[in-house]
Amino acid sequence: MSTDYDTVAAAIRYLEANFRHQPSLDELATHLHLSPFHLQRLFKRWAGISPKRFLQYLTVDYARQLLAEEQSVLAAAYEAGLSGPGRLHDLFVSVDAVTPGEFKQKGAGLQIAYGFHETPFGECLLAATSRGVSDLAFLSEGEREEAVANLRRRWPDANLIEQPEMTQPLAAAIFPAEPGAALGRVSLVLQGTNFQVKVWEALLAIPAGHAVSYEDVAASIGRPTAVRAVASAVAANHIAYLIPCHRVLRKSGDSGEYRWSATRKKAMLGWEAAYRFGEGEILSA
Repeated sequence: MSTDYDTVAAAIRYLEANFRHQPSLDELATHLHLSPFHLQRLFKRWAGISPKRFLQYLTVDYARQLLAEEQSVLAAAYEAGLSGPGRLHDLFVSVDAVTPGEFKQKGAGLQIAYGFHETPFGECLLAATSRGVSDLAFLSEGEREEAVANLRRRWPDANLIEQPEMTQPLAAAIFPAEPGAALGRVSLVLQGTNFQVKVWEALLAIPAGHAVSYEDVAASIGRPTAVRAVASAVAANHIAYLIPCHRVLRKSGDSGEYRWSATRKKAMLGWEAAYRFGEGEILSA
């Protein structure tokens, strides 16, 4: 899966640099040193759609339409519960925030197992306690040591053990072998301030294939003027994908920054949109 993602990421970077003249499939394939047939097949395997259709899901125009369509998605999702309509292939997620006392203890007495696993968006480090997933970070090549160091900084007094056999079942539940397949039930352990946890819980209400603005998130938690604070809380999220901070866009439709790379954020949004709308459907202009 990582090999497919690496190729898709390279394609996204090339298309972003050359979008003004709308590169053809042949041109894109030549740049990636692939045959057009192989590139088309790879995209179909990874995203379920053609490169041309996938690119439609990466445009600012599409993002603006999505934001306009989804202005009330958070409110609707809250009314329906976290597994509400529209979560085409999302997880059933339960949340267990650490208490203020546990927060101060910095993980003292906790045993955290971690492992490295392949995903549709590249390799990830996945860490979990007996209560659930505590960390999920996507990695680029050569970042394993840095990722473990970051994990130790977050949980300095915890007992960290590399046990991929313990985290593999969770990875399989989060990223099933067949894209679009029903996913498992996963618990999350959140370590943050009360405000951060409130923002992260709001993000859990955003269905797959949808997007909201930072302003929407601020309004949904009853803090409409705290947009900057919300943006900081979104950026501080330490459980990628499961807490879908990649589904929050700037009001302009720009995808903005992402701590696990802006290219990966675009890939995730395009991948989810593909499975929301399918090959034969796209939002109308």
